[in-house]
Amino acid sequence: MMHHELTAIYFMWKRELIRFYRSKSRIIGSLGMPFFLLAVVGASLNGVFQLPGGGTNYLQFMTPGILGMVLLFGSVFSGVIVIMDRQFGFLKETLVAPVSRTSIVIGKSLGGATTAVIQGLLMLIIALLLGVQLDLANMVSVILLMALVSTAFVSLGIALACTMEDMHGFQLISNFLIMPMFFLSGAMFPLSTAPEPVRLISYIDPLTYAVEALRFFLIGSSSIPLLTCIGVLSGFLIACTLAASYMFGKIES
Repeated sequence: MMHHELTAIYFMWKRELIRFYRSKSRIIGSLGMPFFLLAVVGASLNGVFQLPGGGTNYLQFMTPGILGMVLLFGSVFSGVIVIMDRQFGFLKETLVAPVSRTSIVIGKSLGGATTAVIQGLLMLIIALLLGVQLDLANMVSVILLMALVSTAFVSLGIALACTMEDMHGFQLISNFLIMPMFFLSGAMFPLSTAPEPVRLISYIDPLTYAVEALRFFLIGSSSIPLLTCIGVLSGFLIACTLAASYMFGKIES
């Protein structure tokens, strides 16, 4: 029985990778906004934006934040695949398979997380080509952290998609959710300089802990302790996975 569940997870994971590989426009499109923010916004404000404590320029400071944005957008929007599968009939075939729906969710989550990590690595290459100085000695830790963050947000996207049948509605709702998460995460500005109400709201945002953990590994500074970030992200992953499994289990076959 366990063999069947692992096989289902593997094939769902593989299917997401094949879909991502065949969608060249998706790969290029996912890197357009990060490139613009780094090459235009980051470079323009690099000499005028004063960071607390000094030692880090603005372009270097915002790179982990833009990486967090790539992971967030790429992961949450993976949930739209559930709606596409429902519309084209593949989801119905999947639901009648002799495997648990939890295994299907895990496979989809891991597949979406893998594609998001690939997008994140491509974005880091772009940052390096633009001259951003990053600590590459911690790349293994960075990849593991990206996998943790991406899996959590893919599960969140799946949970949202399970409640909808229209792709346009999903995009509207997800944009309404992820844009505030991005701008409140401290990706573009230091949390220490934010007004107190904004800073308090930022501490509720799970992406804040992802960005700060990425900063710790990539540029060696973080305003939140690393263990706190990992603990919050792990709890968020468990909550999102349980929510996705529950919502996916309620879909009628």
